[in-house]
Amino acid sequence: MELPVKSPVSGGWKASYRLETKNLSYKLSSKFEELRLIFGGWINPDRTPKFILKGVNCEAKPGEITAIAGPSGAGKTTLLEILAGRIPPCKVSSGEVLVNDRPVDVKFFRRVSGYVTQDDALFPLLTVEETLMYSALLRLPGGRKEAASRVKGLLNELGLEHVAGSRIGGGSNNGISGGERRRVSIGVDLVHNPAVILIDEPTSGLDSASALHVVTLLKSMAVNQGKTIVLTIHQPGFRILELFDRIVLLSNGFVVHNGSLNLLEEKLKFADYRIPTRVNVLEFAIDAIESLAVSNSVSESNINCEDCRILRRPIHLERKLLFYPNSRLEEVLILSQRFCSNIFRTKQLFATRVIQALIAGFVLGTIYFNVGNDKGRIALQTQTGFFAFTLTFLLSSTTEGLPIFLQERRILMRETSRGAYRVSSYVMANTIVFLPFLLMVGILFTSPVYWLVGLRKENIDGFLYFSLVVWLVLLMSYSFVACFSALVPNFIMGNSVIAGLMGSFFLFSGYFIAKDKIPNYWIFMHYLSLFKYPFECFMINEFGGKQGQKRCIEFDNEECRLFGSRFLRQQDLKDSQKWSNLAVMLGFIIGYRVLCLLILWYRCYRARN
Repeated sequence: MELPVKSPVSGGWKASYRLETKNLSYKLSSKFEELRLIFGGWINPDRTPKFILKGVNCEAKPGEITAIAGPSGAGKTTLLEILAGRIPPCKVSSGEVLVNDRPVDVKFFRRVSGYVTQDDALFPLLTVEETLMYSALLRLPGGRKEAASRVKGLLNELGLEHVAGSRIGGGSNNGISGGERRRVSIGVDLVHNPAVILIDEPTSGLDSASALHVVTLLKSMAVNQGKTIVLTIHQPGFRILELFDRIVLLSNGFVVHNGSLNLLEEKLKFADYRIPTRVNVLEFAIDAIESLAVSNSVSESNINCEDCRILRRPIHLERKLLFYPNSRLEEVLILSQRFCSNIFRTKQLFATRVIQALIAGFVLGTIYFNVGNDKGRIALQTQTGFFAFTLTFLLSSTTEGLPIFLQERRILMRETSRGAYRVSSYVMANTIVFLPFLLMVGILFTSPVYWLVGLRKENIDGFLYFSLVVWLVLLMSYSFVACFSALVPNFIMGNSVIAGLMGSFFLFSGYFIAKDKIPNYWIFMHYLSLFKYPFECFMINEFGGKQGQKRCIEFDNEECRLFGSRFLRQQDLKDSQKWSNLAVMLGFIIGYRVLCLLILWYRCYRARN
């Protein structure tokens, strides 16, 4: 599958790849169409499938830039995704993609190619050098020294040395320019020095100077390094157009031109079109594309489901054994370091969360000041109300992590599709990094509130246990948010689902409605409630143990009517639940993380296949 060519830069031999499509057709597949095929076509047989590509024949050679052009909706991005393996051969209606005259091995081809999408998926708070460095660490064997050497050369090659220490930015954040950001996105996919580069709209959203800079950079890579470069483009300027070696012009899914710019100009003249002076040849061709399409089109009626059956026969290829560049432990360490950089630089997540925990602890402490030292039924209700509100605050204050998880999910799916690391390494790193962060948040909250409220003061054990429960509550809540951020499509849906489920947990916890009053068909929600188990832990910690047997919480004429241990029995609570509930909470943390892993793995697997 590999053809050796001599690198003009190093003089050494390296593999090169020639891409080719033969009679390639692709249609939009839907559940309706699949049912129609399964049930013999009797469901609406007159409905014709919508083809995006129709009998496409084109090629891209090493050392050249091949530009896929055409009006909006012509099928440019679809063709690029098929070439990149993002749409696998088994889903192509007819025809095939060849790499060096052999059917493409998608899994292998993704490792030797770089695919840059139109939308940039970068961490805005990382610097340019850090972004490239983490990508190099995850995709190159040889450790930090090898990665640093590659990044240094890449910064020079991309012309990004002057902004190496600048943050990427994005949106309202101050950062690098659009052209520089686009070059960083290209650089992320160049760290492993791919022989094939496929880019969707590299000049989109850029001014003419930045666009020319990007395409000139790609041209130098093609000429000097022998890379095969394929890109889509909508309306290139004249200077950019001259840098293309081959133009594949699409119209309504058909190829109306496949060759050089000069050949396109001759073709227009042969068709009796007079190109006005100072008019871009490609833009003129797009305007005249309907006439050109007549002589090159393939009848759509010839493309039917018989073709689908031809190419869906499995092609057995000799596959190369593929390995991840790093071990699982190395992946976890690199991803953990990147997580830490993002957390400490995200003011909304770090500074605000820390200040919020500290202030909330003091405010709650002053509101419920010395409630733990009061006696009587009202004081008892106030104290249990404090426990309930504390849990409501802790469980509902972690949803601010949802947009960050959603942003990371986009980047995760893109990086795992490149084979940079395992999904399990990402989940493990995310879990490990949040352990000390949430422990710090928990201690900042419990330190003032525990002593101001006047909770159990006989020894330090009560405070330590209370802090441990708060920490597990935060971990449980973050795991819950991480799980559903992997499942939901966007922030609005995620926020609604998480808020609804949290409200249900509060309702079915046993505090607002007693367990024996909950209908049998809803009782499962009582045991799934994230509110139930820590609330019981707070109650047992305060009124249980040996101290609870002596602690009087309600008097009548100086005679104790209710001890702490008896109050717990009335609530159907036992001292042994103090630790079994912690085990259940730990199970929730692990369970939600495992669910998060499975959902993310399925998403990434479906995206790859």
